[in-house]
Amino acid sequence: MTYRAPVADIAFALKHTSGLREALAEGLYGEMDEDTIDAVLEEAGKFASDVIAPLNRIGDQFGTPFKDGKVTTPPGWKEAYTAWAAAGWNGLAAPAEFGGQGLPHAVNAACIEMWNAASMAFGIGPVLTMAAIDALDAYGSDTLKQQYLQKLVTGEWMGTMELTEPQAGSDVGALRTRAEHAADGSYRLTGSKIFITYGEHDLTSNIIHFVLARLPDAPDGTKGISLFLVPKVLPDGTRNDVRAHSVEHKMGIHASPTCTMVYGDKGGAVGFLIGEEHKGMACMFTMMNRARLAVGVQGVAIAERATQQAMAYARERKQGAGGTIVHYPDVKRMLLTMRSLTGAARAICYATGVALDRSLRGKDAAARQAAHQRCSLLTPVAKAFATDIGIEVASLGVQVHGGMGFIEETGAAQHYRDARIAAIYEGTNGIQASDLVTRKVPLAGGNTIRLYLNELREIITAVQASNVETFGQTGARLNDAVDSLERATQWLLAQKTSETTLAGATPYLRLFGNAAGGCMLAGQALAALREGGDAAARVALARFFAENIAVQAAGLERNIIDGAASVLNAEAVLQ
Repeated sequence: MTYRAPVADIAFALKHTSGLREALAEGLYGEMDEDTIDAVLEEAGKFASDVIAPLNRIGDQFGTPFKDGKVTTPPGWKEAYTAWAAAGWNGLAAPAEFGGQGLPHAVNAACIEMWNAASMAFGIGPVLTMAAIDALDAYGSDTLKQQYLQKLVTGEWMGTMELTEPQAGSDVGALRTRAEHAADGSYRLTGSKIFITYGEHDLTSNIIHFVLARLPDAPDGTKGISLFLVPKVLPDGTRNDVRAHSVEHKMGIHASPTCTMVYGDKGGAVGFLIGEEHKGMACMFTMMNRARLAVGVQGVAIAERATQQAMAYARERKQGAGGTIVHYPDVKRMLLTMRSLTGAARAICYATGVALDRSLRGKDAAARQAAHQRCSLLTPVAKAFATDIGIEVASLGVQVHGGMGFIEETGAAQHYRDARIAAIYEGTNGIQASDLVTRKVPLAGGNTIRLYLNELREIITAVQASNVETFGQTGARLNDAVDSLERATQWLLAQKTSETTLAGATPYLRLFGNAAGGCMLAGQALAALREGGDAAARVALARFFAENIAVQAAGLERNIIDGAASVLNAEAVLQ
């Protein structure tokens, strides 16, 4: 079954509970209006559905053959990318002064969902270019911006993000790639990087690598890391001293070339400093945080793709006297779980996008700071919760297909294989959870999350005041979930960062996602009741989530507060 972008559902989620409609009313985006956003989403949906989606299966089967240092992308890939870039999609949220359109990051997130649902292997490449644009715009010198930014914005060139080395995965401070000063003010880099997405390909004439390296006098750890721009092709047209050594054979996203990169075979790759020496992690975190939101959206995307396919199969597959399997209670349960988890994750990701916009466009410094803290709080949840549910939903999609889900030709297995990486790259979900409980929950003395919890309670109050009978126990169950989240939060804030708090980090993030996502679905249902349309379906979906998923909150709370000892005192099991 081919993918069709759910433009109406995406637009509704974007406008309701994410905060976009309120931001438009405040004038945060200038003269932009909902009609303009609807038109952008409609065109993005057409391109994703008609041009990219038909290439997904081809890409999975063809892969990225590597020969003589060159990668060949699948048939149709280059033509699709060229048309995509020519249409301006790469620069949707990029600065207008460098050829971008300056649209909201939240709208760009919605489009990223469609590119990645159409083909996750296609969509991940531009995600890194967009992150590179943000870092270069924020920290690059005027000279570097003039030389590189416009061609990155237009998509004429693509960018990469290069941190990982064989001995330095999540521990970035252990990297060994070296940078030496050159007489002309540039630098010469030597070393290697692994797991580099789109490190080599034939889609563009140049690839701009953003590489972390260490100078000779650098302090140990992350405080001694600098960020360098290393072009594949130098400004004078000569080839730089950087090459792809190999391409990985992976479980999924086969059409995304994942490369081992080597720098300095011939004395050193020419690099240009971004930001200040030894302060590269601050620059890289700009890239990483934007990419983390985009990877969260990838989780939504693959969940949407898997859900569409499972729904279509269940409506057609006949079995026994019961007719098509969509009417079987257990299949209904699986499909409702898939649809509601996807909707909850989408809402969280879009709300993070609006918070990012407010942090950049807010009316004053105080407003921008508050929005930055909100964005910082939500980003690890968006990345980890959404990618976790991407895997779970894709797995359920295989199950709905039964035996045929295990057969590659149906496509359900590809979604599961593709989904798995999203919980690993751009910071594993365990790292996201640790970041949430140690750095983000304590922001502003815990006031950032307290304000957020108050907003969730406002939605619950509105549900309870609506007196809509079909909501069932939605209000009560969501209230229980937010109570559990609040108690767990208070417990975390009372602790000093320790192994005890870290042991509960992953269940805490899941509790956060379940409570927030459930409230957002309920908020969307309330909006549909006010505006008409598919209110019955949205109320039913919110109710299902509240009464079947949000009710896990009490167990997660106990896991967070009482479960650490069973984790930390189990050394005998791990010997």
